[in-house]
Amino acid sequence: MATVLKNEAVGSGFYLLKASGMYDAKMGQFCMLRAWDAYPVLSRPISIFDCDGEGISFLYKVVGQGTELLAQLKPGDTIDVQGPYGNGFPAVTGKVALVGGGIGVAPLYYTAKMLKAQGNPVDLYLGFTDEALLQQEYEAVCDELTVNIGGYITDDINPADYDYIMTCGPHIMMQVLADKVKGTAAQLYVSMENRMGCGVGACLVCSCKTTGGNKKVCKDGPVFKAEEVFGNV
Repeated sequence: MATVLKNEAVGSGFYLLKASGMYDAKMGQFCMLRAWDAYPVLSRPISIFDCDGEGISFLYKVVGQGTELLAQLKPGDTIDVQGPYGNGFPAVTGKVALVGGGIGVAPLYYTAKMLKAQGNPVDLYLGFTDEALLQQEYEAVCDELTVNIGGYITDDINPADYDYIMTCGPHIMMQVLADKVKGTAAQLYVSMENRMGCGVGACLVCSCKTTGGNKKVCKDGPVFKAEEVFGNV
């Protein structure tokens, strides 16, 4: 069990939670969070927002009973943090664009921070429906930040400007991005947000179709090459 260090509202229905402990987290991974006994039955899969020497952080949106219970946590409360799980974004060398939509922006902070630490130029493209989240924090971990509120963040990026593009968000957003990448040299990686049960590949709830057959998002992903999910890119 970990101790909640902070759990603050950062937008309408959005919270940033930090839990104590040492974790070997990789870019784009997630953890299964639980702060209740019997019900809800399942823990909640939440993307890793950040990880440092003090603990691990999660940016999440209140969408149901589990996340409502998470939002009630206060510093000093205990929380069960299982993980990190999944295959995340790859370590690369080159110019990188990170594209996020809605709560899909969550794993991109740690990803940007790690890629910058490895010496890569990194631009962030973040799309929101109503309000931007943690804009100053994201600006601190990238070379250039583009924010789009109420529009389509995919309109703001030219894939030909990048060697690699990594994205997380609505399926349609990632599909549009996959179409834009066609004909360029950019390699696109997508992080799927399928509903999960166990987080370790046992329950098959998160199964998704790929060009190589059905795969488990929690164990084989959540990050896949775009061509595995959307066909030839």
